[in-house]
Amino acid sequence: MATFDTELAHKDILKLASYRMPFGKHAGQLLIDLPEPYVVWFHQKGFPDGELGRMLGITYEIKTNGLEHLFKPLINKPG
Repeated sequence: MATFDTELAHKDILKLASYRMPFGKHAGQLLIDLPEPYVVWFHQKGFPDGELGRMLGITYEIKTNGLEHLFKPLINKPG
């Protein structure tokens, strides 16, 4: 049976709040702000290996469950 590591989940959520797309049309954009169809496309094609793929997978789950609003207080906006 798999266990849920709440400490790791907490760190991933905080990291995702500032994680930016490193390439492509949406380079520099926060993953959580990527258009949902783009994230769904990545899910269908397969996420890249490594941390980016893991972060995109978490983003996919958040977006498809309508939970993006939970990130608004965590995102540091310039200003």
